[in-house]
Amino acid sequence: MSTVDLHAPPVFRPQLAAWTLLGSGMVACGVFLSGFVISEPAPYELLMVTQIALWFLLGLRISRAVAPLLAFLLVFNVGGILSLTVMKDLGGGPMYLAVSTFLALTSVFYAAIIEDRHQRLELIFKAWVAAAIITALLGILGYFHAFPGAEAFTLYDRAKGAFQDPNVFGPFLIAPALYLMHGLLTGKLLQAPLKVAGLLIIALGVFLSFSRAAWALFLFSAVALVFILLLKERTGAFRLKILFLSLTAVLVLVVALVVALQFEQVRNLFLDRTTLVKEYDGGHLGRFARHRIGFLMSMERPLGIGPMVFSEIFPEDEHNIWLKSLTTYGWLGFVSYVSMMVCTLAMGFRLLLRDRPWQPHLMIAWIVIIGHVGIGNVIDTDHWRHFYVLLGIVWGCCALEWRHQRASRRGGSVI
Repeated sequence: MSTVDLHAPPVFRPQLAAWTLLGSGMVACGVFLSGFVISEPAPYELLMVTQIALWFLLGLRISRAVAPLLAFLLVFNVGGILSLTVMKDLGGGPMYLAVSTFLALTSVFYAAIIEDRHQRLELIFKAWVAAAIITALLGILGYFHAFPGAEAFTLYDRAKGAFQDPNVFGPFLIAPALYLMHGLLTGKLLQAPLKVAGLLIIALGVFLSFSRAAWALFLFSAVALVFILLLKERTGAFRLKILFLSLTAVLVLVVALVVALQFEQVRNLFLDRTTLVKEYDGGHLGRFARHRIGFLMSMERPLGIGPMVFSEIFPEDEHNIWLKSLTTYGWLGFVSYVSMMVCTLAMGFRLLLRDRPWQPHLMIAWIVIIGHVGIGNVIDTDHWRHFYVLLGIVWGCCALEWRHQRASRRGGSVI
């Protein structure tokens, strides 16, 4: 299912092309299913386990450029396995780490198939947009009780789409929103109506999730995208177009927000969620107090305390990815995770403005990962499937650049 081999005998090339097309379709289907995780194991897990095994059995390789990602994630999960040794009752710990290992493999898989064929990036993002629009529509219809049983797509009067938690649903929508925004700002105006419609649906889904982390992520990502495009594009006319369309988009979103706030249910929950520090944040054993106590406790426990043990000691989970790394994966996992994120952001930043076919996809994924690093201070992103897709995209694009540079020195190109 890898790239068509131009050196293969002509009689085999149609079969190879068919396998390539089928493989790319399976990848797109996997990304699409990542937007529908109402119960676990979800269809996403079942498809991805099957296709990861098939791809690697049929010859997909992990290059030297992707191998460090695999090493970081393996060490991270080894830290988690070591944390099991300090648990009195294993309970669901082994299954938690099995899911962590599976998600790590999906990240490496996405990086490898992107390096194998950069055109798959378009498929990945288009499948992600389709999933985002559908799950956002489900969340919107559920929020307004548009049909019997629609409340299945809400939780605590917040839209959650086809997810278990609004706090995962909201951030899932950000990368496809940025992809549509990038298309609006850089594409043809004839295609704008469809992109605007999709973007409004996704933006409303993010808003109705009433996730403060998702709101902040959306705002940061949109501003960062416009800023980087203004840096990248040198012509005054193009910069003027970006500024004009950006201001128009802001105006449209403000009008949509004003309309949404006319509904009393929306207005009341919005005012409640815009309170910066709530009781469960700053109260006794609230989020911030748990962070402080948890970090102090972790300094005395190099192997961590084991998966899901924190919520047995305190009223709720860690709600902090750095603390989660320490408690669930120990010092070893924490160092590996921090090192992986530093390398990911540094490599992406270095390649951010290079003129390559994959540059827009790298830029979008890199921006959203930075946003996830930020919201990771108040929320746990450990088992977010889309976060591992983003990691794979950035590392896959960096691997493409590595191959491109190596081919250029030899007088060829991967483009």
